[in-house]
Amino acid sequence: MKILHFSDTHLGFSDLETLNDANINQREADFYDAFAQVVAKIKEIRPDYIIHTGDLFHRASPSNRAIAFALEQFKIINDLKIPFILIAGNHSTPRTNLSAPILQIFENFENVYVAYKQKYEKIEFADALFHALPHMNDETQALSQIELCEAALVEGKKNILMMHCSVGAHYLMAEFGEWVFPREKEEIFKKMDYVALGHWHGFGKVGKHENVYYSGSTERTSLNDKRNTKGFILLTLGGDTLFDAWHVEFCPIKIRPVIQKEIDAKEYENSLSLLDTSDTQDAIVEVRLVNLTPLQSIEIQNAEIKKLFPHAMNVSIKREFIHDGGTASYTDDVATLSLEEVFLEHLKEQSQESEFARLKEKTQELFAAYEETNDDTL
Repeated sequence: MKILHFSDTHLGFSDLETLNDANINQREADFYDAFAQVVAKIKEIRPDYIIHTGDLFHRASPSNRAIAFALEQFKIINDLKIPFILIAGNHSTPRTNLSAPILQIFENFENVYVAYKQKYEKIEFADALFHALPHMNDETQALSQIELCEAALVEGKKNILMMHCSVGAHYLMAEFGEWVFPREKEEIFKKMDYVALGHWHGFGKVGKHENVYYSGSTERTSLNDKRNTKGFILLTLGGDTLFDAWHVEFCPIKIRPVIQKEIDAKEYENSLSLLDTSDTQDAIVEVRLVNLTPLQSIEIQNAEIKKLFPHAMNVSIKREFIHDGGTASYTDDVATLSLEEVFLEHLKEQSQESEFARLKEKTQELFAAYEETNDDTL
């Protein structure tokens, strides 16, 4: 038995304000492309079952474009006549009863099975039983739903548990309403042939549990996610006993790389001459501008750095300011950085209180004159 497990596709996610040739946010298009790559692999591999462990969409009320794309892809999967089991994640679950769950739109597909009602559901086939525990806004319901799952185990079939949650504090995503699986109930994992998890965006086995896996997301929803490898799990289950002929394979897909570069403001010209930009074609580039003084931050403009990467999809800059005491402070997203505020903060720290008022007025005058003749947003 082969089961293809993927998760956290976050269709409709957009970021970085870069448009492609079709006038669609480029990052949004990247997420569609990642999903389409998985569907292409499904057509090639032809697994016995396909499972998706939550956060199909990035929002509980996705855009028309995201919905239309999903329906097109689900039709392709449905026509393969392979059972596709899907559960709701926290991003695809409405927080109130005022909105209908978006996953309802897939109920009319013959070979698609969806669990989104914030309660335990089982999807049963001749050789396999899928135990679906979708995201639940009310964690107090979780214990009773897990107990229903325990009571529904069937010997002689492959029992697959599907959840969208954090199994242990290490897998918290620091998101509103995320569900943490109760530690005292982890014994249920031993009774399952496989535990398929969604929510955490990295691939991997969970702790001591040999059969508990996150497939990870198919793209990154944050530039803090430095993983340049995303994909899906191809699970092989065979034999009559638990874990007999059991194998997990991670199958990567192609995603847009994040490339990190560093420029040392102390050795600015020399650092620029040594900078290698050959690997930044169509990449998301993060530049760390280190050992920076507030005065240099004014002199080194955004456009000057971005011109160094003409073939990158996007360039963001993280500025590391060095103070006289030798400590550093960090500022992300140079596009929204107020250099005036940074410089005033520096003056406040380095000058006498009686002098600060005069210096503040002069600084604001200089910044006003600078802004009249320069545009740092280009």
